[in-house]
Amino acid sequence: MNRIDSKFRALRASRQKGFIAYIGAGDPNLKATAALAREFERVGVDVLELGVPFSDPLADGVVNQLAAERGLRSGTTLHKVLKMVAALRRSGCKVPIVFYVYYNVVHHYGLKNFVRDAVAAGVDGVLALDLPPEEAEAYEAAMKHGGVRPIYLVAPTTPPARIGKIARHASGFIYYVSREGVTGMQKKLAPAATKHVATIRKHSKLPVAIGFGISNPAQACAAAQAADAVVVGSAIVNQIAKHGTDRQLAARMGRFVGAMVRAVKKEGR
Repeated sequence: MNRIDSKFRALRASRQKGFIAYIGAGDPNLKATAALAREFERVGVDVLELGVPFSDPLADGVVNQLAAERGLRSGTTLHKVLKMVAALRRSGCKVPIVFYVYYNVVHHYGLKNFVRDAVAAGVDGVLALDLPPEEAEAYEAAMKHGGVRPIYLVAPTTPPARIGKIARHASGFIYYVSREGVTGMQKKLAPAATKHVATIRKHSKLPVAIGFGISNPAQACAAAQAADAVVVGSAIVNQIAKHGTDRQLAARMGRFVGAMVRAVKKEGR
């Protein structure tokens, strides 16, 4: 069974909520990314999202845009990220891994090559930010054949009929974007999030994860009340930007992320 499916099944059985951490691959370098992945698994992160750096990250706010720039400057490519994931798996890392990627990167690599190498490396899911389900037939067929889960976004402005269509294409989990616009930290969770998650649940039995803007343990706890999992990205990436040269970066980030993991797990009990 796919690791994402197994993880959410285990979370449901233990009546726990999931914590999904996002980081930019190669920020500040791939060695650090691998160390962060191992540390995040140790502190209880349930799913790791790796942003594959791209020169035109149109869905991202400034924090994640700068992370993508740092990743590109460090020489990070899709091929190198796949090699890093393969090395993590060989070392015993079992956390489910989702690639957060712009489709141009996949297209340039070659769809069949990408799915083949993703499966071989141990990638569990892919969130292609700019690929709508209407244009994803070949992509979904290749992903399904390889056992990799195509994950889709639902926005606050997505009408119910389209939510149903997206749900029919999605697997693994549905990513609910809690705010309009790009990624980035915010002071509080959008008040309509609970209502929108309830609407998604009418169309799908898949787990629902809330992301975009969740920045601290209190917000993570509030989001966990509404959804099956919480995604934190920009707040983590911002800390990496501040402390990327720290030799104890992984341990520092483990403490930062661990506090939010504990908040989410506490809410799930």
